[in-house]
Amino acid sequence: MATQDFLFELGTEELPPKALKGLSKALENEVVLGIKNLFDKDSAAALESMRVDSFASPRRLAVRISDLAEQVPSSTFLMQGPPARIAFDADGNPTKALEGFAKKCGATVEQLEDIDGKMCMRQEVPAKPVADALPDIVTHALSKLPIPKRMRWGATRTEFVRPVKWVMMLMGDQVIECEILGLTAGRTTQGHRFHHNAAIEITTPAEYEEKLLNIGKVVADFATRREQIRSQVESEGQRIGGIAQIDDDLLDEVTALNEWPVALTGGFEEAFLAVPAEALISSMKEHQKYFHVNDEKGNLMPFFITIANIASNDPQQVIEGNEKVIRPRLADAKFFFETDKKVTLESRVVKLKTIIFQNQLGTVYDKAARISALAGFIAEALEQDNAKASRAGLLSKADLLSDMVYEFTDLQGLMGYHYALADGEDAEVAKAIYEQYLPKYAGDDLPETNAGIAVALADRLDTLTGLFGINQPPTGSKDPFALRRAALGILRILVEKELSLDLEELVEKAASLHSDLPAADTVVTQVTDFMLERFRAWYEDKGVAIDSYLAVNAVRPTRPLDFDQRVRAVNSFKELAASDALAAANKRVSNILAKNATESQADFDPSLLSEAAEKELADVLAQKETVVAPLFAAGKYDEALTELAALQASVDNFFDNVMVMADDEKVRANRISLLARLRALFLQVADISVLSS
Repeated sequence: MATQDFLFELGTEELPPKALKGLSKALENEVVLGIKNLFDKDSAAALESMRVDSFASPRRLAVRISDLAEQVPSSTFLMQGPPARIAFDADGNPTKALEGFAKKCGATVEQLEDIDGKMCMRQEVPAKPVADALPDIVTHALSKLPIPKRMRWGATRTEFVRPVKWVMMLMGDQVIECEILGLTAGRTTQGHRFHHNAAIEITTPAEYEEKLLNIGKVVADFATRREQIRSQVESEGQRIGGIAQIDDDLLDEVTALNEWPVALTGGFEEAFLAVPAEALISSMKEHQKYFHVNDEKGNLMPFFITIANIASNDPQQVIEGNEKVIRPRLADAKFFFETDKKVTLESRVVKLKTIIFQNQLGTVYDKAARISALAGFIAEALEQDNAKASRAGLLSKADLLSDMVYEFTDLQGLMGYHYALADGEDAEVAKAIYEQYLPKYAGDDLPETNAGIAVALADRLDTLTGLFGINQPPTGSKDPFALRRAALGILRILVEKELSLDLEELVEKAASLHSDLPAADTVVTQVTDFMLERFRAWYEDKGVAIDSYLAVNAVRPTRPLDFDQRVRAVNSFKELAASDALAAANKRVSNILAKNATESQADFDPSLLSEAAEKELADVLAQKETVVAPLFAAGKYDEALTELAALQASVDNFFDNVMVMADDEKVRANRISLLARLRALFLQVADISVLSS
């Protein structure tokens, strides 16, 4: 089948840098989906040779599809009508149903066919040029882009994320004549705003990025430009004897801001290094999009690396301009830091009464007081210093009132750490103020100090119980207080730090510290269940089969560390040869017990055993109960389940040779009681009957 290269480019005013990468990927996906939808399954092979490239820079979004089929092949389409048995009456005349179907098809009755007992109309769909459909596909794709708020420009009602300046659409060497977002498509693009502020004619899609690069001074491919920036920044860091620190999000943003990137290194006065490095880094990164440089020991150096969107004839002038801009920013940070240190964190605590945390949950001061009490409780439960944990909890939110955190909100906690040290607070207390926010995201570090662990747990537990207690749990689309992330943070700390604390007890204590919760009667159960449900996503991310989680959740152990040990044990148990048979047997036992609840409560009487198979099961079961009891007590669930796997032969023998529902009521109740013992043994780990579903 004949193919051509297709190219679409949309030229705009500068696009939002943080959205550029997402917009480019979405455009590519939507255009490819639209093209694939042109082809039915019988002709989809025509698309196997096509290759897709997307391009994105501050002023353009583009998609190129190489070796795109020129035509959608002809096809036959069958429209199904009424069954043949009702299509004609006894005299062989067409019924109204058949005539109506023929009319709907725009055909005569004679043109209809009986295919597999149904009257059908065979319609031939002629081949059609793919190019004819591309304008609509592109228009639809643009309408589906993830743009929260579209803007208008000029006197038109056209809307897009930024004003559109030009449109290019080519199929091979031909322009596809159409109008996109109010502009007529052509074959010209635009070069760099400063290096080549002129139109560039594109003859064929294949030459697109080469002409932009060599003539227009535009690196059109996002990934290529990103790697150029990374390489240049690393080289600049090495040149000054340091190691450039490259944050991936900042790298993406800078890539989206530049079409012709050139890395330049500037410097600032060493006196600014007296300010906590994080404050300086935040100022350089957030406000100026600079990369910072560390020495071999990890200390901040008095340099920054900026990316200029131009190859200047006088780069030193560009560097000096950036140094002139960053100096007042760093001076502000130094001023805030010095000013903040004049007021102690402790004296700021009472002022937290002026800040509302949540209308029904009181002020930030109220929250800090609750965190303090709960952190002390947690520290005591862990047999740690509750005074340090309580103190850190009380001071935990004080830095919110500092000038530095007001200016750089992402430094909350960190500045509290520095101010606490400046105030002469205990080092662990100071560290805990910073660690309260850990982990901030999936894979982030956990608190290291005992006080930090206590405060991090207390802060999250207070928020969870408070919001659930006033009937404001997260919904499917809204979670303004990040309760899901808070729950996962609690689970990570308890499991990865191997802390054997009971969630239910922690939630109950947290709830008791709130003065008035409308849902006080249900909040403990709700919050505990909510947190245990977070384990589901946790294990999915780890590649653990969902039924392993479900089996453990069915017995609802409320100590996360214990929960995790059980899931890992069940996951290992599933690898044993006996697991499937025992899971099925447990399901069978569960069904029997559910239907015979009264008998399952009966006392087991060995004297009522008569069949060899039930005697064997009773003996083996008694033996295993003795063996696994200490294993369960020690949390060695893996070893316990391996021991219980040896029950398979006896369980299978029992079900093969024993009639559980015996006529004799006492015998029947005794056999059901024996099965209840078997079931109870496994339930000390998990409900493995779930594994067979």
